[in-house]
Amino acid sequence: MIPPPTARLSPMEVAGRLTHGQDVLSLMPALLPWAASYADPPISHFVVGAVALGASGALYAGGNLEFPGASLSASVHAEQAAVTNAWLHGERGISAIAVTALPCGHCRQFLVELGEPDRLAIFVPNAASRTLAELLPSAFGPRDLGVDGGLLEPRDARLAAKVDPDDVLGQAALGAANASYAPYSRAYAGIALQTTDGTIVTGRYAESAAYNPSLPALQSALVELALRRIDRATITAGVLVEAAAPSSQRAAAEELLQSFSTAELRSIAARCHASVD
Repeated sequence: MIPPPTARLSPMEVAGRLTHGQDVLSLMPALLPWAASYADPPISHFVVGAVALGASGALYAGGNLEFPGASLSASVHAEQAAVTNAWLHGERGISAIAVTALPCGHCRQFLVELGEPDRLAIFVPNAASRTLAELLPSAFGPRDLGVDGGLLEPRDARLAAKVDPDDVLGQAALGAANASYAPYSRAYAGIALQTTDGTIVTGRYAESAAYNPSLPALQSALVELALRRIDRATITAGVLVEAAAPSSQRAAAEELLQSFSTAELRSIAARCHASVD
C-alpha cells in the first residue's frame, strides 16, 4: 500500500483506498505503518502508531514521541498524537482507534476524555475489537466531575491577555489557549511555535480528569510539527499563553524546549472573562 502523503486522510481519500467489500474499520489496521512513520522514540526505540476515525469520516495518524534530555513524563503517546491531530482539524468526535499495540493505562485514561467509552472501538492487529469501556471498566472521567461533553467539544475559554494586535505569535498562542480543554483546573493554555522558515504551529492543553495523562500545550504543538515532518530543532521562537490558575506549564515547557532548542519561550499571562464549561 502506498502511504498517504500527509497525516490526515479526507473522507474522499479514505473512500478511494477502500477495496471491493472493504469498510473503513478494516482499512485502519492496514494504515498503521503510515501512522507509525510519524513516531520518534529515541529512548525506548518502541515504535507505536495510531489511526483515529473522526466523526467526519476522515482518518488521522499519530506516532509516539520521546525527548532525550527531558523527563520521561514529557513523552507523547501515539493515541494522544492521533487524537490531537483530529482535534486540531476540528473533529467533533472519534468513534474508533486502531493501534499497533493495546493502549496502556495512561492512554486509556486519556481517551476517557472523548466521552462515551462504551462506544469507542479499539482495534489492534490480529485481534478482535474491544471498546474502551471493556479495556477500562468503571472508568473515572468527565461525568464524575460534572463536566458535560468531552475533549473535542468546541470551547472558548474567553481569555483576556495583553497581546499586541501585530504580535502574530502571541495572537496565535492566545487563540490556542482559548480553544484549550481544562475543565477541571481552569489552567487554560496554548502555545505557538515558529520555525526557521517562518512556519507557525500551535498547540492546546488537553486536560485529563486524572491529571497525569493530560497533554500539555507544548507537546500538542510538537505533535503538529512531527505530523508535518518538521524538525523540532528548527524552532526559533515560542509563546505560551496561560490563564492564572493553581498550576502552570511554564517551567516544564521551558525545560522541554531547552532539551532540543536554543529558542526562548515568551510567557503571557491571561485571565478568564467568565466561567465556561
